[in-house]
Formats: sequence, C-alpha cells, structure tokens
Amino acid sequence: MDTAVQTMKSVPTGSDGLDSILAGGYAPNRVHLIEGSPGTGKTTLALQFLLAGVRNGERGLYITLSETRDELLQVAGTHGWTLDGIEIFELIPPELSLDPNQAQSVLYASDLELGETVRMVLDEVARTRPTRIVFDSLSEIRLLAQGAMRYRRQVLALKHFFAQHGATVLFLDDLTSSENDVDLHSLVHGVIRLEQLAIDYGAERRRIRVFKMRARRFRGGYHDYVIRRGGLDIFPRLIAAEHHRDYSDGTIESGVGELDAILGGGLDRGTSTLILGPSGAGKSTVALQYLYAAMERGEKTLIVAFDETQRIFLRRTKGLGFDTDKFHRNGMLRIAQVDPAELSPGELSGMVRDAVDKDGVRAVLLDSLSGYQHAMLNEQHLLLQMHELLTYLNQQGVVTIMVLAQHGLVGPMQTSVDLTYVSDTVLLLRYFEAGGRIRRALSVLKKRTGAHEATIRELNISSQGIRVGAPLDEFQGVLTGVPEFLGENAQLLKTGFDDR
Repeated sequence: MDTAVQTMKSVPTGSDGLDSILAGGYAPNRVHLIEGSPGTGKTTLALQFLLAGVRNGERGLYITLSETRDELLQVAGTHGWTLDGIEIFELIPPELSLDPNQAQSVLYASDLELGETVRMVLDEVARTRPTRIVFDSLSEIRLLAQGAMRYRRQVLALKHFFAQHGATVLFLDDLTSSENDVDLHSLVHGVIRLEQLAIDYGAERRRIRVFKMRARRFRGGYHDYVIRRGGLDIFPRLIAAEHHRDYSDGTIESGVGELDAILGGGLDRGTSTLILGPSGAGKSTVALQYLYAAMERGEKTLIVAFDETQRIFLRRTKGLGFDTDKFHRNGMLRIAQVDPAELSPGELSGMVRDAVDKDGVRAVLLDSLSGYQHAMLNEQHLLLQMHELLTYLNQQGVVTIMVLAQHGLVGPMQTSVDLTYVSDTVLLLRYFEAGGRIRRALSVLKKRTGAHEATIRELNISSQGIRVGAPLDEFQGVLTGVPEFLGENAQLLKTGFDDR
C-alpha cells in the first residue's frame, strides 16, 4: 500500500478504541456508513464524533429525520454531555410533533417530496458550513425514494455534495431493510457495523466490525464494546504480536522453600502457570503464596476474581495468614471482581491490559478459568482468546497464574477445556487418603523454561500457611486419588484440626 495514502491525516472518532481499530480515525472529507439495528449505539457513537470535533474547534451538524432535538439532548444528558457547539437540523414526521405552535425550523419529511427534502438538507449544510456531519438516518431517504435506483442516486448526490464542502460525514442506517445494503456499501468510503447479540443468560453482548475502509489499514474482525455513561467503550481485539516490552529475566519465589524447590526455584517472569485440581484442594492458596511474596517485594498484582467476592477473598486470605488487606489499601493489590454473565471477552482483555500498561502490574491471577470460560461464547473462542492474552502478558514480562477447577473430588478428574498446551508450567493438586485422613498432594507436570522435580509431595494448608512435605515415594496411585501404601506413615505431615 502507498505510504502516502496510509499516512493520510485521520479524523478522530471520539472513541480511543475505534481510533485504534481504524489506525487513527475516519478518513477526512469522506462519507462513512455506520449501520446497526436499533439499540446498538449508533446515535451515541455519532455524537461522540461531533463532540470530538467541538473539542478541536470544528463545527458539527447533526441532521435528523428520525429523532427530535429533545431526544438527542436527552441522549447526551445521560452521558453527561452538552451539545453546545453542534447544530441540530430536524426533519420530523408530523405525527411525532402535535404542537401547532411548533417552530418553523422543524420540517415534516412525510409532506415533502424526496428532492425537496434533500434540497433543504443541502441548504442547511451550505448555511452552516460544518466540517463534521451526521446524517440520521438513511432509512427515511429510502422510504421517500420508493425505489432502489432513485435511492442510490440520491445517496450518491449527497456524497458528492458533502465532498465538495470538505466535510467528514457519517451516514447512519438502522438496517430496517437489507435490500440495498450491498449497493450502499459500494458508494461510501468506509462501512462500520454495530451488532447486539442476545445470549442464553446474562446481559446482551455488543460488538463492532469494520467492513471496509478504502486506502487505509484497519483491524479486522469483531471487537467487543459496551455502552456506559460517557459513550461507547470499544475494546480492540487483542493481537499479542503488536505488544512487546523489554524486561529482565528472573525467577520469583514464593517464600516457601519446598514449594519453590519442586518448581526448580520458582516461577519465571514472562511465563504462565496453570494450577489444576478439584474444588478446595488449595489451588488459589498456592497461587496467592506467589502473589503475596511479589507484593512484599514491592510488585503490583492483579487478581481477577470470578468465583468469590472481594470481601470474602480478603476474609479468607486473612484466615490463611496473609494480610492482603494492607496491600489492597495501599494499591499494591488490585482485585477485579467480575460477573461472567455481564462481562464480554474484550472487556476482560481491556481490563488486564489497563492494569499492566497503566498501573504497572507485574503478576496476574485469573481465578478461576471456569468463570472465564462462562464469559466466552464457546470453547473455541476461549482457547483463541486465552492464547492471545497469555502471549501478551508473557511479552510484558508478567507472571500469570491461572486456576482451573476439575470435575470431581477423588478418582479420575476431567476439565471442561484443555489449556495445558498454552501454559508454560502446570501444577496438579490432588486429594488422597492415607492413615484415615484426607490429604493433599502436589506435583509439577511440566515447566517449559527449566528443570523441575518429578516427585509427588504432600501439601498441607493451615492458618500457619503452606507446608510441603517429603516426596511420597512409598505410595503409588496418588494422582488417581486411591493410592496404595507401600511404606511407613512417618513420611506424612503431622496435621491438626486447624488444617484448611
């Protein structure tokens, strides 16, 4: 692609996320189509575009054939915006305005021929001479045209007129008719579609896709977004290859010598660790041991909690001897309590990226991936999303720990999704029975970045913290949950009633 074309000045969209997707923003002095069904946020995105122009000292014009001025002001008010500096030109059907004293500036589109309607729009553009224009919506022009050929000719005429006036234009279309969609795509410079998806449980998911943008690079595919106070918050799809950072290699220790020993000294920076095991086996506690040690060294950490509330987490860790509350108060520990039913995958990636890029987080815990999986549309998306997120974190030198619960308590175990191949290190926890007691076992299944012990050791968790016992070399079948004892009980850890 011609470098001069690619580096052509961009017009900011009013959304940092969309600017990133479009490599800077809309193409200047061109017509772009924003399409989507009602409720997807087209009006909000259009207002963000005009408000960005006001901040830059540009004049904006909102031409509306479907909403009143009061409705637009109400939309702006819900986001905390004022539309000062933006001209609003209304073309409203009479049934939406029953006041006989309605101001003369309101024109009734249903009483006008298409040519007269378009002429009045052109007159308003010539009068205000804006540099940014929103035309809402093409559905009204389509109805007045009463034919595909006439509709196309009028849209083409509008496009050429706006180009002559040096304006960057957004055409909004609510997709109430798909008959002319393809023809319309060929007329405009760029096409962006907003979609809203209903899932079986939880909030609807919204996503945006750039269909075309002539002579400009853009990030293809779907990108999640949410509508909140302040406008559309768009999360560009994470591409790990675009994010690299120099960092110093090294190993982080947990403070428990035996635990670090079986891992060959600890966890390496820029790697991901998966901790597998049944519910209650101590997965989160082992992960927290490394995060707590990192915070004591002055490193910021992030815990994305899917399965428990922040209050319960702080209370539980205090009972294990971890004073996480002090780190939470001083900002060293950030706890993001999320609801999988309300969170989109892109929003989760954006949350983690902000913590790493803006807050300087150096260790991340995802607890647990069972909750993360529920936030995904299906297992295939989970694997792709997880791969990109882990690669990104690894390239930032972040230590990432993931917790995944397995189905069952003893005997054969299964997981709903296999993430062992995307993990650099895999720890396996198991229950086993010996001496009339339920005990825990810990083993390292793999570590890509160095040597590790191949032994199976007993793990004990109490209010005094974590203890790791000697290798269980007098047992066999420990990982099945039904071990066969071949020696003496002396090698097992002494336990008490305060064990957890």
